[in-house]
Amino acid sequence: MTVDRWTRTVRHQLGLGRLLPLGGAGDGAWISESAADAVLRRAAEGMRDVRLGPVRIGLADPEDSHESAVPSPPSALPPGPLRATAEFAATANEPLPATGARLRAVLMAAAEGLGLAVAVVDLRVTDLIDAADEGPEPVPVRPPEPAFAASNGDADEGHAAEAALSVPGVAHLTGTLGRPVHIEERRTEPAAALPRRHVRVELAVRADHHRALEVAREVRARVEQALPDHPTVAVLVTTVR
Repeated sequence: MTVDRWTRTVRHQLGLGRLLPLGGAGDGAWISESAADAVLRRAAEGMRDVRLGPVRIGLADPEDSHESAVPSPPSALPPGPLRATAEFAATANEPLPATGARLRAVLMAAAEGLGLAVAVVDLRVTDLIDAADEGPEPVPVRPPEPAFAASNGDADEGHAAEAALSVPGVAHLTGTLGRPVHIEERRTEPAAALPRRHVRVELAVRADHHRALEVAREVRARVEQALPDHPTVAVLVTTVR
C-alpha cells in the first residue's frame, strides 16, 4: 500500500466513529457510527422547526452488554441496548418539550429501521433559531471509501465476495479496515467446537426497502454456505446509501 493510500485509509477509519452492534448477540453484524449518523440525520432533515446538531451513539449501560456469537471487528462495541445523545436547535413555534418529543420519535424510528437497539435518546437544546434560518446544519463530507480489489486473488475471498454481492440490498463491498473480505484462522476456540476460520465482510447497503440488519443476516448466511468449511461470519456496514 502506498503512503497516500495508507493516509487516506487511516483518515477514513477515523471518520467511521464507533462500530455499533446491529441486532442482538446472535446477529454478528455491526454498523459504523458515521453510517448510522447519516441515516438519523436524513430522517431529521424533514422535520419542521428543528436543526439537528452532533449525534453520538454508544452503549446505554456497559454492564448490560453481551458476548457476540462471532468474533467482532476490531474495537467494535459488544451487543447491548444503545443510547443516542443528540444536540439540536429549534424555533419557538411550539414548546421545546414538544419539539424534542417529535425529534426523539423520528430518531428512534430511524434507528429501528436500521436494526439498532436504541433504548434511550437523550436530547439537549443548544440554540433557538428563527424560522427563516431553519435548515440542517452543514455536515462535514466524508472522503470516499477506499476502493480495494474484493479478493486480492484468493479464491475463498472471491467466493465470499460473490456471495455477499448476490444479496439484495448490498450496494457494493468496502475495505475500510483492510480488505472487503477478511479471512482469518481462529486460534482461541477448540477446533472441534467451532469452525476453524472466521470471515469478516465489509459492505455498503442500499436504503431503499432494505433494512441494514436484514441485509447483514442474509450476507452472513450466504457467505457461510459459499465456503466449504462453513466458517463463522461477521458483517460490517460502513455506508447506507
